[in-house]
Amino acid sequence: MKNFSIHTLYKEIFETYSSTKIEKHIKKIIELDFYYPYNTTFFCITNTVDQKFEYISKNFSSCLGLNSKKMMDEGMDYFWSRFHPDDIEVWIQSLKHLMEFTMNELGDEKRRRMSYTWNYRLKNGNNKYVNIIQNTTPLQFDEFNKPVIGLAHYTVLDSRIKMDICASAKYLNDKDEYQTLFFSNLSNKNLLDMISNRERDIMRLLLLKQTSSEIGEKLFISKHTVDTHRRNILKKLNLNSTGELISYFKNNPSFI
Repeated sequence: MKNFSIHTLYKEIFETYSSTKIEKHIKKIIELDFYYPYNTTFFCITNTVDQKFEYISKNFSSCLGLNSKKMMDEGMDYFWSRFHPDDIEVWIQSLKHLMEFTMNELGDEKRRRMSYTWNYRLKNGNNKYVNIIQNTTPLQFDEFNKPVIGLAHYTVLDSRIKMDICASAKYLNDKDEYQTLFFSNLSNKNLLDMISNRERDIMRLLLLKQTSSEIGEKLFISKHTVDTHRRNILKKLNLNSTGELISYFKNNPSFI
């Protein structure tokens, strides 16, 4: 998916009909950045109307090795250009689902007490992909109570940690506790669509430590066909061995 397509889809999700002026309480958050320590997180003030950043915290460059001025100048298009290509479509889906949930399922009061989380992979300044967990809290709304300005915190994790792309929405309830109102594992959903029923049959038997010959006898197919299905499964999941495959599905039993 090309950047201009992301731009268009993002604009549709966050479409609003008012101009945006940053409020005083948001400016105060920006001032406090001077006192925050350096660590593996950074934050931005996001403007979904103009698709730009109103502010990028000082930790941005130390976390990702990227130029904060370039990101301020080029806005979200620059940030999106560094997304892992395999994550873009799923990430857009997660944003779409979150916004539909927010506008269709939540009243105005609840919208103002929500926090949203999703994740993706991003190429850092060394051209290596890292995992980003983004948590965004709406700070400002348009006249229809649609969130347009947000405080986004980004946690940077090693790319060797395999993470499904998930989206969640949490509500700060009367006990000052975050209560999950929405959760979706987009990777699971897409994976379920990718894997055929026959491949699931084979995976179930692999988890029972059946050999290719034994699986073939049970399913009335040849050993060669079983091995072909096994290779296809590994390719779809970007895994290297049957051992990895078995471990993966033991940790994700809902797939089968």
